[in-house]
Amino acid sequence: MDTDILIVGAGPAGLAFARQFKNSRLRITMIEKAPLESIQNPAYDGREIALTHRSREIMQNLGMWQRIPENEIYRLRDAKVYNGTSDYTLHFPQPSQARGGKTDRLGNLIANHHIRRAAYEEVAQMHNVTLRCGVGVKHVETNAQRALVQLDNGETLTAKLLIAADSRMSQTRRQLGIAADMHDFGRTVIVFRTKHTISNQHTASECFFYGRTLALLPLEEHLTNCVITISNTKAHELLDLPHEQLAKEAEKMLGGKLGEMEMAGSVHSYPLMGVHAKRFCGTRCALIGDAAVGMHPVTAHGYNLGLESTDILSQQILQADSRGKDIGSSDVLEMYNIKHQLHTRPLYHGTNAMVTFFTTENAPTKLLRDAVLRVSNNLPPLKKLISKQLTG
Repeated sequence: MDTDILIVGAGPAGLAFARQFKNSRLRITMIEKAPLESIQNPAYDGREIALTHRSREIMQNLGMWQRIPENEIYRLRDAKVYNGTSDYTLHFPQPSQARGGKTDRLGNLIANHHIRRAAYEEVAQMHNVTLRCGVGVKHVETNAQRALVQLDNGETLTAKLLIAADSRMSQTRRQLGIAADMHDFGRTVIVFRTKHTISNQHTASECFFYGRTLALLPLEEHLTNCVITISNTKAHELLDLPHEQLAKEAEKMLGGKLGEMEMAGSVHSYPLMGVHAKRFCGTRCALIGDAAVGMHPVTAHGYNLGLESTDILSQQILQADSRGKDIGSSDVLEMYNIKHQLHTRPLYHGTNAMVTFFTTENAPTKLLRDAVLRVSNNLPPLKKLISKQLTG
């Protein structure tokens, strides 16, 4: 074999997975169609990643957390959910207030490009990892003996195990014949940072307005990342606005809760798609990151599940290798599939159902939405369960 493990995609999940094998004897080859410069110095893309305590632990174990500047790690103290224009909120307080925990936050927020850079810097020091950038994958196939990848340049590589880490629209997953549940929400995500005159109190907010959803991710006390989701047919109404007017539109949506708002950076937009693979493994292959599960951003679990996938699968592989077993055997990969599916499948479908409920705008559903928030606020076991999911 040319390598032991071949990873398609050098995004934050693929790099974190490769880093799991530091000091192991396994040889890792990564294929990435983007140029090396974009991996070494990823550009800011507007995405602020909410990380659970479990994700922080994984990143610390991988040496990634320590590489991120302290002033770029933002405290997420608590979270609130609003329905329409009502001031009533479903409140998830910081853990120390909720159950006597030692931590002072639900989680942390870090910009995506800092995570990607930290992951690359760790992998770049590994002698058992080869990173091939600037070349795409033309074809993949697997059988009982090996995985084979044909590159755009005509070169062919073989490996004991193939890992797809190439986004939620993964072409590798499709070529491997692994089906997926895909949900097109028909919406566009618009993200931008704003400065404001009233403190955000390090509180995340999810505001389910009618026709639009606005999420607020607190960075500094007077700096917040705004995430607007809006119908694809109306996205141009916001994207065509001058940037300062877009900030004023967010101010208007909030009814001045953060005071005067002004733009504090660039504007980015993305199509809103959800995906969950039917299986996370096949013959000598496995899916991680968004290739396995691409979540709606409302629960902020995207990269948390990606990190979890790298942790579970790498532990299965390392244990098999230490026992002299075939790392690409079906029993090794099936154990990963079972463990990860148990967590991701109910979370994925539950999130989609919640989003559908809170974005349905007929009169009976609007009333029911408000009732659900009030009932949930007064059911401590339910709030504890949701808080546990939020903090990991």
